[in-house]
Amino acid sequence: MEPATMTLPTRWPAPAKLNLFLHINGRRADGYHELQTLFIFLDHGDWLSFAVDESDAIRLEPALPGVPLEQNLIYRAAALLKASQSRPLGVTITLDKRLPMGGGIGGGSSDAATTLVALNRLWDLKLDDETLAELGRQLGADVPVFVRGHAAFAEGVGEKLQPVTVPQKWYLVLVPPVHVSTAAIFTDPELPRDTPKYSWATLQEMDWKNDCQELVKKRHPEVANALSWLLEYAPSRMTGTGACVFAEFETESAARKVLANAPNWLQGFVAQGVNLSPLRSGLQPVCA
Repeated sequence: MEPATMTLPTRWPAPAKLNLFLHINGRRADGYHELQTLFIFLDHGDWLSFAVDESDAIRLEPALPGVPLEQNLIYRAAALLKASQSRPLGVTITLDKRLPMGGGIGGGSSDAATTLVALNRLWDLKLDDETLAELGRQLGADVPVFVRGHAAFAEGVGEKLQPVTVPQKWYLVLVPPVHVSTAAIFTDPELPRDTPKYSWATLQEMDWKNDCQELVKKRHPEVANALSWLLEYAPSRMTGTGACVFAEFETESAARKVLANAPNWLQGFVAQGVNLSPLRSGLQPVCA
């Protein structure tokens, strides 16, 4: 057998994530929240293409409406990498946006992580995953889990990641027509902040919940209505701070059957949950 070879993709996936549970354990003196959560990936998400050059400029196409270039996480991720090098580095990044903003499924964080991983390869920077994850943490609390690319039990403020393996079920994800501000939810005095901490072994035996869900339902009736509709078909809950809600199914066909019944005001998609991110599975060496 010949040595493993690596062919870099022309398009790079930025997959969605789900928080299968989210517990808020308390608030620290610095304002950050202690939490416990379970991240899994979905085989559905945005796509990014990278055309590298030596122009020493970062270009992003198309622009995201309402998001200045300097605030775009894709641009910021590329700029972080570029700033660590002394030679001219340029790139044109094309985004095929499929994940909603403010949906709680990690669209912006995943885009940033894919940019870090892809440009590290394409610019031949040879940075290890730990370095990339540390850079990602400067962009957002969820970016490191996307960089590492494995389903994980997270603790602390989200920085303590323990890789785990969970059953790879099918999920129906519904996208209510509303943008939820994570900052607004975490600063709301009504947010529960007293869920006890449990070990991962104990959590696996518990019913899972999202401590943000009731508050988001109260602030955003669109989320409450989506949950109410989906509960008619399967146990369901919210991911992250919303707005997206989801239900788990054993088969793709069962999930698609429910989606086909969704009212016109509810958009959604069906995807399989995976333990290894599509970003990482696409970078595995192939033996000739």
